Amino acid sequence: MKKIMWIVAMIPVVVTSVVLQFMPDVIPMHHDLEGNTDRWGSKTESLIFPIIILFITLFWHLLINVFEKKSITAKTEKEQMEAKSSAKVLCVVGLSQAIMFGIMHCFILYSSWIQANTGSSQATIDIAKVSCILCGILFIVLGNFMTKAKRNAAVGLRTVWSMHNDDTWRKSNRFGAICIIVTGLLTIITSIYTSGMTGTIFMLIYLLLAAVVAVIYSKKVYDKEIDK
Repeated sequence: MKKIMWIVAMIPVVVTSVVLQFMPDVIPMHHDLEGNTDRWGSKTESLIFPIIILFITLFWHLLINVFEKKSITAKTEKEQMEAKSSAKVLCVVGLSQAIMFGIMHCFILYSSWIQANTGSSQATIDIAKVSCILCGILFIVLGNFMTKAKRNAAVGLRTVWSMHNDDTWRKSNRFGAICIIVTGLLTIITSIYTSGMTGTIFMLIYLLLAAVVAVIYSKKVYDKEIDK
């Protein structure tokens, strides 16, 4: 899956290199909160985001390698399984993020191309709205994989209480997965019917509430486990 992750991460670089051949030399590079263009720049600046995507992918690649090596050097079968499951989930995270950023960048390129050719002073696409919808989809995907990770110190709902034992981990992360999936659904719905800025604010509120509720639940699960 790491190879697929890198292939997906490279696509924005290739697409941008091709698209730049047909772009005007000067394109919109930044917009204010109301969508008004407040900076124009060289079209070559469009390569910055794809390069950032590659560096982010490199980070996930190195982190995945850590857990893959840990699965080889693990002293017990349980530690080996935990490391392997963590590596698999991190692969999903890295791949999903590369896909999300790649799609987002394509929207940015299209918006810049349209605006540069029409001479408009406003963004033609609300990128913040697109970003929120993509984040919502990402939350749903990650939520579905959250329960597959064994107890570890890298991925999942990690609190002092959820890390107590395998039961508290499983129950806490199952509930946490539901919370993040609901957050994703609410983010998508809200973003469709509101502006990008409003959608972003609501998304952060949803995430905060989901985190608080999930942490409280993990404490309750822990308390019940202790009372046994």
